[in-house]
Amino acid sequence: MRYLDLADALRARIAAGDVGPGGALPSEGELGRGYGTSRVTVRRALDILRREGLVTSRRGSGWFAAVDPVRQPLGRVTTVEAAVEAAGATPSREILSFGFVEATPAVAAALGADRGADVLCVERLNRADGEPFALVTVWVGADLGAELSRADIERAPFYDVLPLRGVDLATVHQTITAEVADAPTARRLDIAPGDPLLFVRRVTHDASGAPVLYSEHRYPAARTTFEIEFSLNSGVLHHA
Repeated sequence: MRYLDLADALRARIAAGDVGPGGALPSEGELGRGYGTSRVTVRRALDILRREGLVTSRRGSGWFAAVDPVRQPLGRVTTVEAAVEAAGATPSREILSFGFVEATPAVAAALGADRGADVLCVERLNRADGEPFALVTVWVGADLGAELSRADIERAPFYDVLPLRGVDLATVHQTITAEVADAPTARRLDIAPGDPLLFVRRVTHDASGAPVLYSEHRYPAARTTFEIEFSLNSGVLHHA
């Protein structure tokens, strides 16, 4: 059997819901025996389905049918936890690192700090129903960062913690691009190196317009989508 034919057969099985508990597919060896083909052919077929966003792989656990992505609205600010909860999943967070570092040129520019200045850097892994969902790194200026503890950040998002410290959060500038997962990122997100990611950069300002947070969010592309709704009642409609 050619790998394209096998991809078609597996695509039909997934569409019909013919998968195991938790969306698990048979192992590569079981698929090879079941379809009378080699594991190389099986893997090529599964790679096609992964690029289509239909399956995902987890190290040491095998292949799984992809779940519906979490939809995150653009046009209003939301936390990762709120987006996961709105999708009907249970959010959780794990702080991977917490400490002061020297600001890189990009971080310094985003926070309006001097290059090499001390900034608080927090790296965390967000999960949805126990599965890795987003890898997030947040940088905060030293003055504000000195008022925050690891326990604060383990307990709640920055957007909940900072107002308790008297910070009036007001505006957010966000950009969304794409990149591929390097080996360390893939390991933390339980995906394969080279898998596509949505890469979000966000600068959050206080009411005076000063930047107080810079964050980078990396989402496996199959696990989330960003949506925005436009109004056609503005009086001006540009035709392509």
